[in-house]
Amino acid sequence: MVLAGLAAGHDAIAQDAPAGDAGLGQVYFQQACAICHSATLGPGNSVIVKQGPCLVGLVGRRAGTSLSFNYTKALSDSGIVWSPTTLDKFLQNPMLAVPGTIMPMPVPDDTTRRNLIAYLATMAVPPGVTLAASITPAPVGTPSYDPGDWRNAAPGVTHHITVADLPAPYSTVSSGNNPRVVRVPTNAVLSVPPGFTVRRFATGFSDPRLLCVAPNGDIFIAETRANRIRVLRAVDGADAPTDNQIYATNLDRPFGIAFYPPGNDPQWVYVANNNSVVRFPYHRGDLTASGDAQVIVPHLADTTGGHTTRTLAFSNDGQCLFISVGSGSNVAEDMSKKNPADTAAWAATHVLGEAWDADVNRADVLVADPEGKQPLQIYAAGIRNGAGLAVNPVTGELWTASNERDALGDNLVPDYLTRVKPGGFYGWPWYYLGNHEDPRHAGERPDLAGSVTVPDVLFQSHSAPLEIAFYTASNGVAAFPAEYRGDVFVAFHGSWNRSLRTGYKVVWVHVDHGVPTGEYDDFMTGFVLDNRNVWGRPVGVAVAHDGALLVTDDGGNAVWRVAYTGH
Repeated sequence: MVLAGLAAGHDAIAQDAPAGDAGLGQVYFQQACAICHSATLGPGNSVIVKQGPCLVGLVGRRAGTSLSFNYTKALSDSGIVWSPTTLDKFLQNPMLAVPGTIMPMPVPDDTTRRNLIAYLATMAVPPGVTLAASITPAPVGTPSYDPGDWRNAAPGVTHHITVADLPAPYSTVSSGNNPRVVRVPTNAVLSVPPGFTVRRFATGFSDPRLLCVAPNGDIFIAETRANRIRVLRAVDGADAPTDNQIYATNLDRPFGIAFYPPGNDPQWVYVANNNSVVRFPYHRGDLTASGDAQVIVPHLADTTGGHTTRTLAFSNDGQCLFISVGSGSNVAEDMSKKNPADTAAWAATHVLGEAWDADVNRADVLVADPEGKQPLQIYAAGIRNGAGLAVNPVTGELWTASNERDALGDNLVPDYLTRVKPGGFYGWPWYYLGNHEDPRHAGERPDLAGSVTVPDVLFQSHSAPLEIAFYTASNGVAAFPAEYRGDVFVAFHGSWNRSLRTGYKVVWVHVDHGVPTGEYDDFMTGFVLDNRNVWGRPVGVAVAHDGALLVTDDGGNAVWRVAYTGH
C-alpha cells in the first residue's frame, strides 16, 4: 500500500517547491549524505558515482534510472517518479516504502526532511547539458589476471599485501562499480574449505548486521534499519533456530552489541545506537528485554551522517568500554584548513592526529567506563571506519578492522586489520598506511610525518571489512580444527569503488601467539554472480556455542552457519 501510494504521487512532480530551507538542507546533505551521494557533475558532465547514485537531476526522474549505478531490482521496478511528495514518503522510511531497497538512511525528522528535499530540488541538470556516463566497470586494458578479482576468490587462496606493494595514487581511474543485489539464485552454492559445510541457518531478517553470542549460546543480531535487536536460540548442532524473537525495539540504527560484565554471567546487554550507547538489564536466557533502555553514553559526536555504524567491545577486565565511530566523510573534504600556527595550537591540546570541525570524535576509537560516569576519551585516532572491533581474549589487546578511503584507484588504499595501540594515530585523513600522504591533503600536516602507525594486516583495497571474530572454540559438535584457534575471521561486505569487484566473502586471518602474520586466506566465497550482480553481502561473524561460525548476510537477509564435519 505504501508503494502504491508513492506511485500515485507521480503527478506531483515539483510543481510546488517544498516548504523547506534549501540552505539548511545543503548543510544536512554535506553532513549526512555526501559520503555516499554526489551533488555535482564531473568533467565532461559525467555522472559522479559514489557508494550511492549521483543526485543531480533527481526531481522529475524515474527511480532506478540514473546513469552508472546498479540499483536494486526493487527500486528499479517501483514505478516511482521522484517529486517532493514521493521523496518525502520515501525518506521517512526507505525500507518500508520500497521493500528490498538498500538505501540505509531514513530522515525521520519532518523539518530536516523538508529542508533536504528543498535542496535536492535545486540539483537540476543545467540547461542544454546532456549527462555522460562515468567510469564503466572493467575498462579496456584491465589485466586478465587480477589477484584481488572476485573470479579468483576461493577457499584456501592466500593473500599477503605489504606496504611495498602500494601503487601510486591515481595509478588507475576511480571506478563507480556498485553491486546490484539480486535474489538468491536457485543453483547458488557457497564454497568453504574441505571438511566444512555451510548452510542457511535463518532467513527473513530486515538488514541483519552485527552478531553477538551470549554465554548461554543465544544469538543477538542487530537489525539496523528496523531499529531493533533480534535474538535466536538453537540447540547445539542444529541447522535452524528453535526460537526467533524481537529482543528490543525503538532504537536508533543499532549496530554494536556487547555483554557486560565479561564472563559467564553478564547482567547487561549494551547496544550502540547511531549517536549513543544504551544498555538493557539482562538475565541468562532472556529472549526479550526485561527492562527499559538505560542511557550510558548520551552523545558520541556532533555529527551523525557519513559512516553511521558504531561498534562496541569491553576490555577483558571489564574496566573499559571501547566504541568505534566512523568518519563523517570519505577524506574530510570539507574540513577547514588551518595555518601552521593554528595547527600547532590544536595539536598541543588534542591527541595525536585528532581531526576537527565536523569530524571531532569521528574516525576514532573512543573509550568510556562501563557506567558512563567519566568523559569520553579518544583511545586511538585516524581510523576511518573501524566497524570491526574486538578484544583478543588471551592477550587483552584491542583489534579493529577498518574501511579505508576511496577514489585513489582500484588498489589504493588497502583496508586493514590491526591491533590498536593506545594513543596511536592511523593516518586519516592526512596520511595512510604509514608515511604516505594523501594527495588531497598534501602539505597540510607535516608535523604528523613519521607518526602514523602501520596496520598489521592489509586487505585488498575496497573489500569493506566489517565484523571480526576471534575463533575461541576448543570443543563442540561443529568445532573447527585446532589450527584455527586464536585466529581471526573477518566479514568482507564487498567493493563499490573498484572496476573489478572484490570482497563479498569471509576470510581467515593467521595469528601466531597473538601476533598477526600479515597473511589471510579466503574461507567462504561464492556470493558474486558476475561483475554487476551479487546475491549476498557478509556483515557479521561470530562463533556459536557449538563451535560453528555464524555469518550475517544483509544482501540475502539471512544468517549462514559454517560447521566442521571432518569429511
